[in-house]
Amino acid sequence: MYTDGLSFLEDEREAWLPFEALAALADEDFVRPAEGAHGWSGRDLAIHLTDCQALALDVARELAVSDHSAAWERFEREWEEKGGDAVNAEALAAASGLSDDEVRARLTDLPGELRGYLTVVPESRWVKNATYREFFLGETLDHYVEHQADLAAILAAAGR
Repeated sequence: MYTDGLSFLEDEREAWLPFEALAALADEDFVRPAEGAHGWSGRDLAIHLTDCQALALDVARELAVSDHSAAWERFEREWEEKGGDAVNAEALAAASGLSDDEVRARLTDLPGELRGYLTVVPESRWVKNATYREFFLGETLDHYVEHQADLAAILAAAGR
């Protein structure tokens, strides 16, 4: 459990580093589905992870100015009503219009922007608030762990 924001942010940065390799994949490797990664490509994994980071960023923006996050409430409601698989599928579909360069840019831009916002959110609103702490863990550190095997399969398929 985290009791201070800096420890969380340091661990999050370290845990995210391996996923940055997705941005460096050759175009054909970036879009090729990989066995062992649930049929996802590097692009799919990048979209999935950065979509979660974008949600976390929306919540962080709200928590920077308020004790409450409407974005978090909407997400929780949607997750409960539709289920995780449907929410994830909708996110992949919504990002289908993004170019590969835009997806790669999200890989490098969103994590840093999220970290930046979390530095201005009072710790009492996220690290020391059990609900929001678990949310941020679920969208970042814990989520990265869940997808380490997918990352490894995608990188292995690309010969890395």
